[in-house]
Amino acid sequence: MKNAIKLLRITAFILFVAAFNQHANAQATPPDAPDTGPTPAITQPMKSMPEMENHVFLHAMLDQFEGRTNTQSTAFRWDGEAWTGTDMNRLWIKSEGTIDKGSMSDGDHEALYDRPIPHMRYFDAQAGLRADLDSGPTRLWAAFGIEGLSPYSFEIAPTLYISDGGHIGGRIEGSKDLLITQRLILQPQAELNFYSKDDPGRKLGSGLSDLDSGLRLRYEINRKFAPYIGYVYTGEYGDTATYTRQSGEPTSSSTFVFGLRLWR
Repeated sequence: MKNAIKLLRITAFILFVAAFNQHANAQATPPDAPDTGPTPAITQPMKSMPEMENHVFLHAMLDQFEGRTNTQSTAFRWDGEAWTGTDMNRLWIKSEGTIDKGSMSDGDHEALYDRPIPHMRYFDAQAGLRADLDSGPTRLWAAFGIEGLSPYSFEIAPTLYISDGGHIGGRIEGSKDLLITQRLILQPQAELNFYSKDDPGRKLGSGLSDLDSGLRLRYEINRKFAPYIGYVYTGEYGDTATYTRQSGEPTSSSTFVFGLRLWR
């Protein structure tokens, strides 16, 4: 009799554990879980872990593909990047620019070799070339930077540039995804540019040249297609602002933006 009771207790305990595990698994992966959209580790390959895969991958993202409008004007801007390669060796292409009143500005395009930094799990080192190709004079730069995911999931990319004319420039880009829901995401973003010398040809002054900051709210219809709206503030400073005033243009602007975020 005692053995039977003991056996019943053991059986009940096993059934309880099995039921608990089944409940926990159901909570972890609900059958009707929505498409949660791209996580930073998937959408930002520079932050992927070096798993020593030798397969060649291809990734492209158009992070900004938008119209910027206020009461004075409407401009079009793009900012995108693509890479191909393995986990350890990649070729990156980056491009950005603004078209306003038939003139293209802030048009720079980069080709970079990318490799994970040892002991810095979420950061890659990048080196290559940048070409300023827009309505202004062409400039060529050597580029050296890092790009990755810092603590608290801030995406940052500081880059140092050295031009063929002996100028030194710097750029710091940063952004963060704040999930309101699994599909509705608020993204603050900022980009700052610095230069060591004046470049009158491109109307750039030494020191802090300009700031481009924004706050975008996007809805991920699926992982690869997300329309958004937002607000952008741009400002110019120092001698760059002086050049702009001499041209009769405003040195700062606040615009409403609407656009698409695409990737594959």
